[in-house]
Amino acid sequence: MDSETRHALKQDKFVQATQGSVSWLAENRSTVLRYSIPTVVLIALVIVAAVVYQQRTSAAETALGQAMDVYSAPLAQPGAPPETGAYASAAERAKAANKMFQQIVDQYKMLPQTTKAHYFLGLTDEELGNNAAAESELKQATEAWNGNVASLAKYALAGLYHQTGRDAEAITIYQELGNGTGTTAVPTFNAELALADLYNSEGKKDQAKALWAKVKDADKDGAAGAIAAQRLPAQN
Repeated sequence: MDSETRHALKQDKFVQATQGSVSWLAENRSTVLRYSIPTVVLIALVIVAAVVYQQRTSAAETALGQAMDVYSAPLAQPGAPPETGAYASAAERAKAANKMFQQIVDQYKMLPQTTKAHYFLGLTDEELGNNAAAESELKQATEAWNGNVASLAKYALAGLYHQTGRDAEAITIYQELGNGTGTTAVPTFNAELALADLYNSEGKKDQAKALWAKVKDADKDGAAGAIAAQRLPAQN
């Protein structure tokens, strides 16, 4: 069979196949449309949802950054020249930041930035003396998918409990954080140091000394080990 014949046969097969496909589409037009239209609509909805989510996430991140700028703004120093963006007091700064964090929580529900806003709401509420509100916000932040945010919230919550005379609850949290569940934000050693300090404040000197010794030996060249070593001589 020569090349021209083979080419002609291939062309005939292509034409037949194409004609067959066109014929099938024509005969099953309603079925094709019935299944293809919902698929196209679904794809469009997914794309729109992704775009909206990205836009909201970006807006929430910007809002969180602005609130953080306020929370970390300088305080006016007595006798010093006025500084742009400085606040007269820590309470005034905390109040301004608190309002912005609350707006993020209200406007951007179910986004990762909202959990961070809950954490900082808790911190600023505590600074403003709103302990009940601080506890509520920090508890919500402890449920964050982000392990660092969750551990920071737990650590702050334990501190709040200690400051408000709820040491038993604070101890439970510090023990949890120190029980091999440390994170980059709250290393295990930090939780153990905080727990040792709490024990010491309660007069439980032996328990405090045991924890300091443990941290000192486990973190010989680290900052936590150095702090623990400084604490120990006073207990000898």
